[in-house]
Amino acid sequence: MPKILVTGANGQLGSEIRKLDSLYPHYEFTFSDRENLDLGNLCKMEEYFENRVFDAIINCAAYTAVDKAESERELADTINHRFVSMLSKIAKRRNTTLIHISTDYVFNGQNHCPYVESDPTDPQGVYGRTKQDGESAILSVAPMNTIIIRTSWVYSSFGNNFVKTMLRLSKERDSLGVIYDQIGTPTYARDLAKTILDILPNIQNNSPEIYHYSNEGVASWYDFAQAIFEFSDVKCRVNPITTDQYPTPAARPHYSLLNKSKIKNDFAITIPYWRDSLRACLKELGAIS
Repeated sequence: MPKILVTGANGQLGSEIRKLDSLYPHYEFTFSDRENLDLGNLCKMEEYFENRVFDAIINCAAYTAVDKAESERELADTINHRFVSMLSKIAKRRNTTLIHISTDYVFNGQNHCPYVESDPTDPQGVYGRTKQDGESAILSVAPMNTIIIRTSWVYSSFGNNFVKTMLRLSKERDSLGVIYDQIGTPTYARDLAKTILDILPNIQNNSPEIYHYSNEGVASWYDFAQAIFEFSDVKCRVNPITTDQYPTPAARPHYSLLNKSKIKNDFAITIPYWRDSLRACLKELGAIS
């Protein structure tokens, strides 16, 4: 029975994999969090792997506080880059399959057509740069049977995310201003989790491969909020605003659509439409019946 380590087990994606683990009884899962695998202490990380052997590692751990990263550069770099570099070395040394989750923030957001995996990266903030550095570390170490999956706009019934924030604010306010000039695709973490577990046995490559994954379709944050309220029958009014009207410490990509042809073709998968997946998540949250 393949032994699978899931790092960042209390995050959105890690929690969704844990939720699905009973559907994959042929895997033996180990779920690690900050209590038993301190990502900020790289020496202890080596100790963690000394007496543990895994067939695959799914790295869901990440520093994802995009704005805080601007003032916590060292911590973001430790988790998103140095930890990933060490993990890739361990994977190579032990011939362990590695799946690493990255982000659309490695791009500058100035494209006018969906980004493909080979497009040049140009991150605009600390978060994106540290995630890019993590990718580069994996490519440099080059462990076999390794894939990097870039995703975008992740939400879930677990953790803090845009869907849960909108539902909370709608109970406190009659109207909300939501950005309409940032374009991408929401990604339900459960869909990504299922895809990872489904494709895991078929990962066979001599050097790391990069893939893109989000749900199908196109939306702005304004569209996303409108759909949340539409499906959950919330009467809160959504007012479209520009990025300039909602300044943040870190720059956000204005355009981050991801071309998913490669992952669909290589692993023969289908990807749900974002509105259908949003309905499923809202049912999970009890916001709709």
